[in-house]
Amino acid sequence: TAILVRAGVSFVSVDQACSNAEAEIPTYDFEGIQAAARAEWNELLGRIQVDPTGVDNDTVSLFYSSLYRIHVVPADYTGENPLWNSTEPYYDSFYCNWDTFRALYALLSLQDPVSFARIVRGMINIQQHEGWLPECRGSLTQQFIQGGSNGDPILGEFLVKYYDQATELNVSATDLYSALLADAEDQPSNWDLQGRQVNIWKSLGYIPSDVWEPTGTNTKQVSRTIEYSFDDFAISQVARIMGNTADASKYAERAGNFVNVWNPNVTVPGYDNITGMMQPRFLNGTWNYTDPRHCSVNDPTQSTCYLTPVNTDGFYESSPLVCDRSILQFVPHDTAKLIELQGGVDAFIERLNFVIDEHYFDPTDEPSMQIPFMYNYANAPGMTAIRARQVIDENFNLTVSGIPGNDGAMGTWASFLLLGLYPVPATRQYLLSSPWFPQVSFYNPVFNSTTTIIANGFEGNPTNGTGQIFVQNVTINGEPWNSTCYLDWSAFEAGATIELQLTDNANVTCGDGPQALPPSLSTGGFD
Repeated sequence: TAILVRAGVSFVSVDQACSNAEAEIPTYDFEGIQAAARAEWNELLGRIQVDPTGVDNDTVSLFYSSLYRIHVVPADYTGENPLWNSTEPYYDSFYCNWDTFRALYALLSLQDPVSFARIVRGMINIQQHEGWLPECRGSLTQQFIQGGSNGDPILGEFLVKYYDQATELNVSATDLYSALLADAEDQPSNWDLQGRQVNIWKSLGYIPSDVWEPTGTNTKQVSRTIEYSFDDFAISQVARIMGNTADASKYAERAGNFVNVWNPNVTVPGYDNITGMMQPRFLNGTWNYTDPRHCSVNDPTQSTCYLTPVNTDGFYESSPLVCDRSILQFVPHDTAKLIELQGGVDAFIERLNFVIDEHYFDPTDEPSMQIPFMYNYANAPGMTAIRARQVIDENFNLTVSGIPGNDGAMGTWASFLLLGLYPVPATRQYLLSSPWFPQVSFYNPVFNSTTTIIANGFEGNPTNGTGQIFVQNVTINGEPWNSTCYLDWSAFEAGATIELQLTDNANVTCGDGPQALPPSLSTGGFD
């Protein structure tokens, strides 16, 4: 005998729980409710259509199962916030922005901007009531922050791409910018839970390793310096698009502060040809030292660098070689500067190869997600294609061990890897790698347009980094595009047809001239 049960949940009251159940499940038509749920998911996931011709079924399943999982959190608790009354959306389970700001919201930009706008409104509403944007928020409370104020690039991602549609999406650009300024300028009473350690950041331009304040724990100093730099870059992007040139310049300058923790004299023990790392620094400007192998599989002490008060080595969930890993460093807004600091293009490529081949690259953790795509900045997109495909081949599949780390973030990464794209957060750029499908289309309900990427010459997905997998040239609506290394958001706004001509030549380049390289702050910035 089948017994049908209708259940409702509420954080507010029993009456609200009953009301929720009746609103969400108005009848006991189990098959009808199941079909409606399936149709809703199919509509959402079907906004990205992939052509399975020449592609095995497991790859298609991996793509859509990964895409599904990015929509689980943050969770829409609108109407279920007992902390204050508001007509704005309320979202919870931001766990954590440190994981998701890198790629998840850039995928929502492509596929689900309406939900993205509601999440942004909910984040702004939390800031208006609690003083700072949420970071690691769960069960109605702030949890420990992992790094910077990483709600900043999430809001930056939204406004850089949807400024002209913000009013239509009920997002106040003014309120959004005010929320960003709170993170950038106001130090909270406990920056372990929200905001930043901004007072010393504003005065020194880095977080020193020997300053203790009663308003937070003295950990992750190098990682926080790097992330604060990127957070300020995101704010400069918003200021620029809103026409506030003074603030745009101010925060762009602060975005360059990552150089303040660059020690040019540090080498990896046993590898003297790799010189220069992000390192902890004392208040007086002299250098502290963390072994570049720290917190990696190559660490002789097997030390850890997680979210604990005893983590005083300057880094979080990464070695100084990758940093939020120090041998490579997370500076997506100015990779050109990293190349300069590391001794030029050849040295940069050598370092990338070292990080991946010697297993400092960690596909189970988010700081490594951008690494396979960094070859594009060195005019070596063939290596990006090889390394990006290597990540899928070695780490993602449909078995119980087929997700290498936290899903949601990792599901986003897998989705982008299979699409042959990767975002630069809070910009209008998507880096190109190598598509796993002969054709992909993106339907955007805000623009009511469909963007199609066609991979001409697609011959399947060999597992050894060879074959017809490299992008030789790109056209947009039949006109040559200036780069094989990145696409601009304007193509997705317009619902363009993007054609990639594939080749088996791994020695492809980004194109002619410096404009073919992906943008960096120190080489002219971002449109």
